[in-house]
Amino acid sequence: MFKGLYRWTLSLAESPRATWALGAIAFAESSFFPIPPDVILVPMSLARPKMAWRYAAICSVMSVLGGILGYAIGALLFDTVGQWLIGLYGYGAKMDAVRDAYAKWGALFILVKGLTPIPYKLVTIVSGLLAYNFPLFVLLSLITRGARFFILAGLLHRFGDPIRTLLERHFAVFMGAILFFIVFGFWIAARLV
Repeated sequence: MFKGLYRWTLSLAESPRATWALGAIAFAESSFFPIPPDVILVPMSLARPKMAWRYAAICSVMSVLGGILGYAIGALLFDTVGQWLIGLYGYGAKMDAVRDAYAKWGALFILVKGLTPIPYKLVTIVSGLLAYNFPLFVLLSLITRGARFFILAGLLHRFGDPIRTLLERHFAVFMGAILFFIVFGFWIAARLV
């Protein structure tokens, strides 16, 4: 079953629409969607290792644009959409702790959370809600999201063949690891914030 899923994922990664899907997922994940773009970035980069840098750039730019949407949700729509999203992910009761973290750490809070599996949408929405300096928010988002995706692309570009061989043998473990990191990121965010 997992071999078939792996082949299907690689065939999707090689399709002409894959780049659009990658950008859409990166955009949505920064503002409301729970699944990170790594799910499609990894197979796309393995299918075409020389394109890994381009894919990382697409993820970075679209993630920042999605972050701007998240910022707008926090700044303009928090009482409706923002509260609903924050509540949906289980952070509603933690808003005071998030505000305190922003007051103490500000830029470091954005940089660290943008690199970790902790959901970035929490950062973007709260940044807008607290009226964090918008140009600084965009700059920090570019730095942290760019670093995250370019480090992954660099690893995939450099070690693509061995990683592909491992994935062909252990795709179920890879999918389990991605699921684990998604759940772990939400769990850490719930505990630390």
